[in-house]
Amino acid sequence: MPLNSHMRRPKVVLEPTEQLPPLPRFQSENIRRQVFTHRSFYGRPNHIFEDHPDDPAPDNEKLEHLGDAVIAIVVTTLMIEMFPNLRVGPSTKIRALVVNNATLANIAVKYNLPNDLRLHPAQAVALKASPNVQADLFESYVGGLYQDQGLQVVQDWLRELFRPYAMSAYRILRTQHGLPAEFSPPPSLHEHLDEQEYSARSPFGYVNRDMTMTTIGHLALFNQHIQKSNQPVEWIYATSSPDVDPSAQATTIWSVKAMVNGKCLGQGKGGTKKLARNEAAKLGLESLGVHV
Repeated sequence: MPLNSHMRRPKVVLEPTEQLPPLPRFQSENIRRQVFTHRSFYGRPNHIFEDHPDDPAPDNEKLEHLGDAVIAIVVTTLMIEMFPNLRVGPSTKIRALVVNNATLANIAVKYNLPNDLRLHPAQAVALKASPNVQADLFESYVGGLYQDQGLQVVQDWLRELFRPYAMSAYRILRTQHGLPAEFSPPPSLHEHLDEQEYSARSPFGYVNRDMTMTTIGHLALFNQHIQKSNQPVEWIYATSSPDVDPSAQATTIWSVKAMVNGKCLGQGKGGTKKLARNEAAKLGLESLGVHV
């Protein structure tokens, strides 16, 4: 059973349109034979704690176990490179889509790996058609290739293979979070733009000058421009009580800062969180070059 089988619950099958990279071949025929040997072929009992040193198990379960770990580290490293600003929660979900059984089984079939699988004759038809067996076979192939030729060869192959799968999963997760499927990186907050060439542009993208307070509030307009930039806004709150007559009931005043990438774009105060956010958003719009 794979180490990360708990991450394989999604049933979504990623099928990018890109052609698969060439399948690396084994140098060792012994490793190749073991990769394609299912445990049913020899029918060994499963309750054995440890094999005898002179009679190790000849099936592919250990290579599958090894391949699972190799895939996990390669895919995780690839995702950090592709999506450096992605939070851990969405990253974990994307990785689960990329390495789930359905996707790995689909890859194994595209490479025609099940055709060479050695199984017990009585179970051959059913097992070859099983997505779990197909996914395990792909992991076994990865583990065998790692043992045969080392990490670099495996990594070069898997990075090219999984890159379009990771991008497909990334788009799926973005739409699930209510964001556009395609990500357009905004210019840096600290980028100095040519005012004439970018007269209608703020650090968070092009500004619709026709959009005014007659159609949308400060807070909603601010959120819209931030969402277009694909950058998260963090609202940092604090409370205070103004100086009042001790006999009167104190009124809580909320203050809030609108933080984007560690920079405060605006701050405001109000009797409620929403009023405070609206005041902060008004200043935030001015920081973005939007005057309403």
